Amino acid sequence: MNHPFIITMGDPTGVGPEIILKALFSGELDGLSRPLLVAGDVGVMVRAAAVLGADAEVFPAAGLATHRLHHGGRTLAVRALSDLPAQELRYGRPDNACGRAMLDYIEWACARCLSGEAAAMVTAPINKAAVKAAGCDFPGHTELLAARCGVEKVVMMLGGERLKVCLVTTHIGLRDVPEALSTAEILETVRITDASFRRFYGLERPRIAVLALNPHAGEGGHFGDEEERLIVPAIEAARAEGIDAGGPHSADTLFHFAAAGAYDAVVCMYHDQGLIPLKLLHFEDGVNVTLGLPIVRTSVDHGTAYDIAGSGEASEKSLVAAVRTAERMAENL
Repeated sequence: MNHPFIITMGDPTGVGPEIILKALFSGELDGLSRPLLVAGDVGVMVRAAAVLGADAEVFPAAGLATHRLHHGGRTLAVRALSDLPAQELRYGRPDNACGRAMLDYIEWACARCLSGEAAAMVTAPINKAAVKAAGCDFPGHTELLAARCGVEKVVMMLGGERLKVCLVTTHIGLRDVPEALSTAEILETVRITDASFRRFYGLERPRIAVLALNPHAGEGGHFGDEEERLIVPAIEAARAEGIDAGGPHSADTLFHFAAAGAYDAVVCMYHDQGLIPLKLLHFEDGVNVTLGLPIVRTSVDHGTAYDIAGSGEASEKSLVAAVRTAERMAENL
């Protein structure tokens, strides 16, 4: 059976619904190996179509989908998991019902992937505060999905065609990074990166560059000792396990070679170390991938964009890239 890729609609008052339809109408998702299914709200999707100047027709459907939206010769399947008063919603002002709906979309999609009814899930952006207010105890998508999949450790990867970065630490203050680092955390990040690139990208021996924390890789201890004390032992342990990991590399030079194709992935010690070069190269088409899950989960690399929600101006490029990345990963399973 040709199991679908599920796109979760995200925040009903954000740009998620409109970028899903922009991606569909653009033709960039034509020819996918599997059908698309949106986990979301039919009324909200119809409102998003109107924002884009499209008069979408709605028809009932069977199976995982409950409805189908038709416009301009293209069809999008939708699983209606909420029935919000679409015309009354204010962009950028999600209420508790919206928060609950966002959570329901994610939970349903994850369950379908775990059961084998879906091949992958692609997530549109959510409002974390609204989801929390609706009763979610997790800070975001990633933590919720890890819990539902029974996984303790996952790795955030952001990537495009030229560069893929995997983070040891994510959303913490820069001053807290050195204390958060450990040989065990670095090694486990390298292991998950290696295993995921073998499994989802079909690489026999991924080439992994591990970055230093300090300028010039610590300059022999003059600028810090984290390299010799924490990072080198992790790299040595990874290499002893047969992983092609090298470093610690100085971040100010490594990305030039990584972007040129010398490495498959770069393991970064903290958020901005990896995200600055990634967004320089892939600001519009970057994709967020959660490595370490038993399912394929990709996401857009941007937020709800309340400042332009409802205007039709939001770019669909990151969503297109997220779907295409999910397709590539799923076909390697």
